[in-house]
Amino acid sequence: MMKLTTHGAVVPKAATGETEGARRATGVSPVAEAPATGPASVPDPEVPDRPIRRRFTAEYKLRILRKADQCVEPGELGALLRREGLYSSHLTVWRRQREEGSLRALEPKKRGRKANGRDPVQRENERLRKENERLTQRLRQAELIIEIQKKASEMLGIPLRSPEPDESD
Repeated sequence: MMKLTTHGAVVPKAATGETEGARRATGVSPVAEAPATGPASVPDPEVPDRPIRRRFTAEYKLRILRKADQCVEPGELGALLRREGLYSSHLTVWRRQREEGSLRALEPKKRGRKANGRDPVQRENERLRKENERLTQRLRQAELIIEIQKKASEMLGIPLRSPEPDESD
């Protein structure tokens, strides 16, 4: 019995080690997984667990932009994008970054949380400033309460004792 592969080559079943009707668990025959001897190789059907994010260097982006700017014939730009595996939106973003004049903007951005690169002295200064604002607000509130108590005692005719002078004042 003969078997037709994806390349159009006919291979006897006995040569593949497969019996008639037998399939592998993945549904892919061993012929498709075997290394191709011809010019067209079969891509690996295995999908990675997580896709790998592509990152482009500034030099690569500038090189592609130069090539894209040189494309004048219809379809030439599309061929460049297909050959490089890019989208037209990549060119749009990269051109905008180039026009802004920031080569550093062409570098890929680091993803994820930003590291807390603040100086410990600066953090302490910020903490003390917030504490100072909080205590100042409490002092204003306490002084307002004391003023209200003074006015209430004057209206009711209750004499207030003045605090005894301390050495700390």
